[in-house]
Amino acid sequence: MLLLPEHMFGDIIKVRSPRQSAAGKEKVPGRHRMAKGGRGMCSNERAGERNLHANGKAKKQGIVFHIDVNSAYLSWEAAYRIQHGDPLDLRNIPSIVGGNPAERRGIVLAKSIPAKKFGIKTGEAVGAALHKCPDLMVVKPRYTLYKECSEAMIEVLKEYSPQIQQYSIDECFLDYKGMKDHFPDPITTAHKIKKRIFAELGFTVNIGISTNKLLAKMASELKKPDKIHTLFPEEVPDKMWCLPVEELFMVGRATAKKLHERGIFTIRDLARYDKSLIKPWLKSHGVMIWNYANGIECSPVKGDVIPIKGVGNSTTIPFDICESRKAHLVLLSLAEKVSARLRQTDLLGEVLTVSLKTDELDSYSHQKRLELPTNCTDVIYQGAVQLFEEAWKQEPLRHLGIRLSELCSSDFQQLTIHDGALEKKTKMDQVVDQIRKRYGSKVLIRSCFLHADIKPMSGGTTEEDYPMMSSVL
Repeated sequence: MLLLPEHMFGDIIKVRSPRQSAAGKEKVPGRHRMAKGGRGMCSNERAGERNLHANGKAKKQGIVFHIDVNSAYLSWEAAYRIQHGDPLDLRNIPSIVGGNPAERRGIVLAKSIPAKKFGIKTGEAVGAALHKCPDLMVVKPRYTLYKECSEAMIEVLKEYSPQIQQYSIDECFLDYKGMKDHFPDPITTAHKIKKRIFAELGFTVNIGISTNKLLAKMASELKKPDKIHTLFPEEVPDKMWCLPVEELFMVGRATAKKLHERGIFTIRDLARYDKSLIKPWLKSHGVMIWNYANGIECSPVKGDVIPIKGVGNSTTIPFDICESRKAHLVLLSLAEKVSARLRQTDLLGEVLTVSLKTDELDSYSHQKRLELPTNCTDVIYQGAVQLFEEAWKQEPLRHLGIRLSELCSSDFQQLTIHDGALEKKTKMDQVVDQIRKRYGSKVLIRSCFLHADIKPMSGGTTEEDYPMMSSVL
């Protein structure tokens, strides 16, 4: 039995493994049981749990699992509190993780299913969430705890495959190739994994199963929580095509709006759209989402990646910043370095935070969730400027910082490209990276820094960006 670190969970309360009823549905005992939620399936829910022995084609193509923790931050908080004797399960009441409860700052990072019924959404301001539900319980995030919970789950998964790719702190891919001699049936194995994680660690997961990472990820989203779904290529028309097009991976609000304008409202509409007409219209991003709509994706599961929880840069300015123009230059210099580091590590960031420190050493910050994860310099800079203008109180500033968190891998997706202009910026970022890598970071700078008293690339790596790196080394 794998126990979480004693300093984190103390004595683990043993929970009985979920039982199987005659109908094949799982019953979760007592207070650990979670209400039904998540999106529904297009056809019979249990159709996804068929025996894979009948699926010869899927076996030839290989099998990939996508494991996704249900309401991760909130589930981990709930498990920690329950295992330390707290009778209240945060998952069963309107609750969120995010921001500062006292000051009503920050955004919603995770929400319970009861909170979802009030219309509370991940990424919205904590103040707005409290307005929708005044009795909402707000829990401040504890990233060290979440990191340890994530690592404990990965240790369980490593007993089922050596190839585990952590896509983000709360989700990962598992390559089932070569494991059939040890675990012949993937469906049975998925149930074992799901039960073990709940029984030993105290939280639930969804597991999606398919022949590639894209379809496995889409499968894990079909209905939550505590479910197992398959989404093989031959199941795509019945299970995925009827979903709204905005539920397709990498289709954000801006892209969805453009698709709606062309009469594309479901994933089926996109899949059947003429591919030759999409590229001139949505460029390479359009081709990518057309492939995704048709279940086409072929990146391998990559293991042995050291998880990074955030990438950020900050700088202390040698003089007080008293005007927006100067502050914007500092933010641009920080965005240059942060975005380059994200691209260097093949990562995308979804939550952007700008931090400010005044000449009186008072600190505050402002953050938002981006429409889609990104590592594009211009997108990060424009977002940082927006956050700065919303937060700055017009006092002299001594220190500024930018940080991207909620990171995910960019290896099986292209960058978040919405139109031709952004695609050009993305390609320009890549060319600039190559030139700076070969000739040095000072060989190519933006013209706005030529006569400015601000460095064109500011900030540096902090220990916080690479947690536990010393122990890894």
